[in-house]
Amino acid sequence: MIAEDDLPARPIWLTTLADLALLLVGFFVLLQANQVDANTLAAGFRAGFGVKENAPAMPVDLATVSGFATGSAQLPDASAALGWAHAAAADPRTRLRIIGEVDGSAADVDPLTGSGPILAADRARAVAAMLIRSGAVAPERIAIATARGHRRAVLSLGYDGGRQ
Repeated sequence: MIAEDDLPARPIWLTTLADLALLLVGFFVLLQANQVDANTLAAGFRAGFGVKENAPAMPVDLATVSGFATGSAQLPDASAALGWAHAAAADPRTRLRIIGEVDGSAADVDPLTGSGPILAADRARAVAAMLIRSGAVAPERIAIATARGHRRAVLSLGYDGGRQ
């Protein structure tokens, strides 16, 4: 058995050379990384993890429009959400996602079709139309979705743009 003291000593410059080589490799990786488009890089990460579609903007703030009557998409008082949207959409990188919801009961459905998701979409559309009419946000910055939960519309703010 060989003791550690019996191993041949390596010259100190060998360690320094290995450190220098790793720093050089890191430098070239950094140079290459700066030439890649950020969206292309993000798409590559998503593809590597098996995500097929572009993820929505990450929500960072929420507002709600509550008070919809059962089976109705008639817009209740939404002045608080309108004020919130005016402030939230000031940054051009923001996107608003409006999720229309129904409570899931048999009565909370679209009166013509008997469909809950259609009523939820109508609620979200009513809120989106109000925001667009008031000039709070441009139509291309709004996404609409539906869900089951409460008789309301949930507005979420997310950032979906590059750095300034």
